[in-house]
Amino acid sequence: MTTPAQDLMASLRSGSSTSPRLTWYGPDTERVELSGRVLDNWVAKTSNLLQDEVDAAPGMRLRLELPAHWKAMVWALAAWQLGLETVLEGNTADFLVTADPDSVDGKYDAVIAVALPALAMRWPGELAKGCIDYAAEVRAHGDVFMPHADADPAACALVDGTGRGHLHRELLDSFAVSHDEGVRLHIPAGDGLEPALANALGAWKQGGSVVLTHPDVELTDKLLAAERIHGN
Repeated sequence: MTTPAQDLMASLRSGSSTSPRLTWYGPDTERVELSGRVLDNWVAKTSNLLQDEVDAAPGMRLRLELPAHWKAMVWALAAWQLGLETVLEGNTADFLVTADPDSVDGKYDAVIAVALPALAMRWPGELAKGCIDYAAEVRAHGDVFMPHADADPAACALVDGTGRGHLHRELLDSFAVSHDEGVRLHIPAGDGLEPALANALGAWKQGGSVVLTHPDVELTDKLLAAERIHGN
């Protein structure tokens, strides 16, 4: 039995797999566009890194300490595809994914440092012993994810900011925000990671796509027109 997150990844890599699904506008004119196939590729590589390098298995917990960013979307999808619980608040988890590895609070089986710039090939500086450099390691992993164990649809996928737990089997219904079919949705990163994830899942569920913009990016009429933002 598959989970909705696994079914979502299957849909993203099939059908209109070359169409944009996630577009990111970051500081210093950074723009990243991922088709369904490329997004699935990043998610598969990240799931494989988790499974092969840190022995992540269904039911374990991953603390996602990243801002709303295209790489945070990849990490959340990878965790859910593997059957992990994604933890957005608190420091009780098996693994930590962070953009600030020098300020680790808590004990984890593994700490993964994520350099946010799109072109980063490695972490810009020294990392503590045992800390995994995501940018340097992820490309070596397989483009197809084959789980070693089945995810449990009845396990917790996420606890939201209100304290409500969402099971893997209901993630796209209870947590995802409802959107129009085929929406091209703008998501402001400044609103936070949880609403970004909920809105993106809702858009992808409806066969849509998202444009995620960093708070420093000015949302001009030209940008909205160029990205064909429509629907809600």
